[in-house]
Amino acid sequence: METAYLIETVIKIVVILLIFSALAGIGTYFERKVLAFMQRRLGPTNVGPFGLLQVAADGIKLFTKEDIVPSGVVGRIFKFAPVITAATAFMAAAAIPFLPSFTLFGYEVHPIVADINIGILYILGIMGIGLYGPLLGGMASANKFALLSAARGAAVFISYEVITGLSILAPIMMVGSLSLIDFNNYQIDNGWIMFAQPVAFVLFWIAAFAETGRTPFHLIANDHEIIDGFGTEYSGMRWGLFFIGEYANMFFISFVISLIFLGGYGDGSLLGALGFLAKVAFFFFFFLWTRAAWPDVRPDQLMWLCWKVLMPIAVINIIITGIVMM
Repeated sequence: METAYLIETVIKIVVILLIFSALAGIGTYFERKVLAFMQRRLGPTNVGPFGLLQVAADGIKLFTKEDIVPSGVVGRIFKFAPVITAATAFMAAAAIPFLPSFTLFGYEVHPIVADINIGILYILGIMGIGLYGPLLGGMASANKFALLSAARGAAVFISYEVITGLSILAPIMMVGSLSLIDFNNYQIDNGWIMFAQPVAFVLFWIAAFAETGRTPFHLIANDHEIIDGFGTEYSGMRWGLFFIGEYANMFFISFVISLIFLGGYGDGSLLGALGFLAKVAFFFFFFLWTRAAWPDVRPDQLMWLCWKVLMPIAVINIIITGIVMM
């Protein structure tokens, strides 16, 4: 039995790595198409039918591009920083149930690597470690713009982790568990937590944009400043690891929001599983939509929003939830 469990766990890890690494590339195709549609352009069209092979072309370019390590950088840290970003993104996936349990050839498969009873705490902890990738990458670079971007990115991540943690406390008080599967099961009988905790839902959703570094909180990569922020001096697959980590985080955050606030996969039926994937797809699409529709905010505006607006609202929401539950 232990051997079967070990084999199943290894298979699930490999599947998650392969699928979500591929989805990171596919996500860029959909992002280009969505942005092109909203900006009255065509997007990828020439490489393959409808430009679908653009994903493969980009992958070949990343894998074959020369890996340049500029002079003056802190070599080992510079090389290791992208690994932290990609690794922490996939490590967070260990506690996420991606689908309901199902039977395959008489064997019951649980689409979660580890159903630990502190799953949400584990995910938040791993997300916190993820900030060291951009921070170390920028600090190890021999470039003042990369260093400034790293410091700015760390400030954003640390600040909005507070909002993420506070916003999720109220739903945890209601469910009485930190397991995402328990969150799913709770909502089968009690309805979506989004309706009971709309403030927590909105706060968590806003913080998700900061945690993933997406527009309108896109203060880390600095595309609008004609540099790539902490990744300015990276090339080839090292830059690609930062890229994969960002898009994997977008998918994983979409799964977490759907599980905590929107009922997850429900009772485990096929319809519930398809509905769950549709919710995840909507949240991922929303990440792309905001990039086309919203400008970036200034760093001082972002900090003001966090500490003077969102945090007081989150604390008040926790107090009201506690009073109601008493």
